[in-house]
Amino acid sequence: MGRGAGGAGQAWPLVLIMGPTAAGKTELALALVDALAPVLPCEIVSVDSALVYRGMDIGTAKPSPALRARYPHRLVDICDPAETYSAARFRADALAAIADIRARGALALLVGGTMLYFRALLRGLAPMPAAHPALRERLAQEARARGPAGMHRWLADVDPAAAARIHPHDPQRVQRALEVYLASGQPMSSLWHAADTGLDLPTIKLVRAPRERSILHARIERRFDAMLAAGFLDEVRALMGRADLSAELPSMRAVGYRQAWAHLAGAFDAAQLRTRALAATRQLAKRQYTWLRSEPDCAWLRDDAAALTQALAILKRHAVPMA
Repeated sequence: MGRGAGGAGQAWPLVLIMGPTAAGKTELALALVDALAPVLPCEIVSVDSALVYRGMDIGTAKPSPALRARYPHRLVDICDPAETYSAARFRADALAAIADIRARGALALLVGGTMLYFRALLRGLAPMPAAHPALRERLAQEARARGPAGMHRWLADVDPAAAARIHPHDPQRVQRALEVYLASGQPMSSLWHAADTGLDLPTIKLVRAPRERSILHARIERRFDAMLAAGFLDEVRALMGRADLSAELPSMRAVGYRQAWAHLAGAFDAAQLRTRALAATRQLAKRQYTWLRSEPDCAWLRDDAAALTQALAILKRHAVPMA
C-alpha cells in the first residue's frame, strides 16, 4: 500500500498519546511516525502548555529544530513568553491543525501532558469570563499573604466542587477558579456544565506511563540534571533579562522555570533549586496521573519494550493501515 493510502479526506481516528511528564510520550510518537511512514503520513500536534513558547527550549525538553524538521510538529514555538496562552486558544489552534492534517489524508498524533488541553479539546469549554488584570493582581497579593493552602481553603469555601478537582499545589488553576468566581459571581464548577459541544471525531487514547512510579521519578531526575548541564540556568537568565517578563506570568510559572527564576533571584541555593524543581515535577506527574485515571477508554502502555508493538496493535484494530 502506498504512502497516504487513505487519500485526502480519509477519516482516520485521532491518536492521543497522553501521559505524565518524562514518561516517553515523544519517543513513542516518533516511533509511530517511523513505523507508519511507508503507508500513512503522520503529523504531531503538541498538547503542551509550555512548548508553545519561543525561547523556552531547554527547560521544556522541547524537540530540537532538526528533529522537528524531520518529524513535523504543530503548536510549538507559536507565541512569546510575554503572552498568555489559554485552553480556549489551544482548542482553536488544535482543531485547525487537525482539520488541515486530516484534509491531506494524514494521521494526527496529539502528544503531550497538559491534561486540561486534552479535556478542552475532547469535551469543549465552558463560557468563562475573560482574564481581568486588576483582579489577577489582587489574587497574586492574596496568594503571597495566604500561601497555597490558604488559597485552596478560600476556593473550598466558595466552590467546593472546583476545590475537590483542583490540587492545592496547582496555584495557577486555584487562582483562576477564584478569579472566575469573583468576576462572574458564579462558581467555576457551575460553568463546567455549560460547555460547548465536544469533539465529534473518533479517537484512540494511549497513555504512556511506566509501570513503577520510581522509574518515572528516576527519569525526572536524569532529565533535570541533563537540562542543567545543557544550560538551563543561562536560558532562564536570558528570560529574566527581558523587561516584559516577570515571575508572575504563566510562562514563567511553568515547572522548573518558576524554581530557576527564584534561585537566580537569590531565594535559595543551587541544591535547593534541584530539590524544589524535582519535587514540583513529581507533584505535576502526580496530578497528571490523577487526571488520566479519570479519563475513560484509555489503553495504558506501561512496558517500555512493548509500548510501540502494543500501540500498533491498537491502531490496527481501528483500521489504521500497517506496513
